Amino acid sequence: MGNKMKTNRSAAKRLRLTGSGRVKRSKAFTGHLFTAKSPKRLRNLRKGTMVAPSDEARARRMLGK
Repeated sequence: MGNKMKTNRSAAKRLRLTGSGRVKRSKAFTGHLFTAKSPKRLRNLRKGTMVAPSDEARARRMLGK
């Protein structure tokens, strides 16, 4: 009997698959110390981005996809 693979829950809370199958993530450095960061930098940190191609296979495996 084959066991189902468990989803890595920490990855599931941080990563999402796009419609085309790429892995989307949010940017780091948005937790605190905002006075030291420029408004332009904070604005750009709000946008999501893709996981690097070298990490994509590992991220997809953690998500169980």
